[in-house]
Amino acid sequence: MRIELKFAGEIPIMRLSGRFIAGGDGPFLRQKVTDLVEAGSRKIIIDFEDVPYLDSTGLGFLAGSQKVAQNAGATIVLAALNTHVMKVLESAQLMPFFVLADDEKSALEKLMTIPDNVTPEPSDLPPPAPAAPAPPKPSRGRKRTSSPESKAPENS
Repeated sequence: MRIELKFAGEIPIMRLSGRFIAGGDGPFLRQKVTDLVEAGSRKIIIDFEDVPYLDSTGLGFLAGSQKVAQNAGATIVLAALNTHVMKVLESAQLMPFFVLADDEKSALEKLMTIPDNVTPEPSDLPPPAPAAPAPPKPSRGRKRTSSPESKAPENS
């Protein structure tokens, strides 16, 4: 994944391109958001126009980036999400925690309506969904059980 950073006035726009999957992309994105809020940015756009795919790891780091922004009183707008990325957000029940926009232009318009001196109320993210249990391993032949006769006698 590539991350291109540009500014529209004081508002940073992070344009993502490529598949947002496990690896270095998530930590890098969260660090970029951290750097921006530490530098004083309170309004950030993340543009997904060129992101065809987002996996659960990418979603986790996106949620972490949102939490970093909320803790700093910043607002992130996710722009130009495709159908797949929207479904991933919906299935994880994270849609209420993100501000969404159809494209970069409408994201800027949404952010312009938020006064600079207003800090949005942070909301806690829901706990992560429990991991699915591992499927049982296929058995290979009979299962061995121990019986009292098969145990070695104890020496006293």
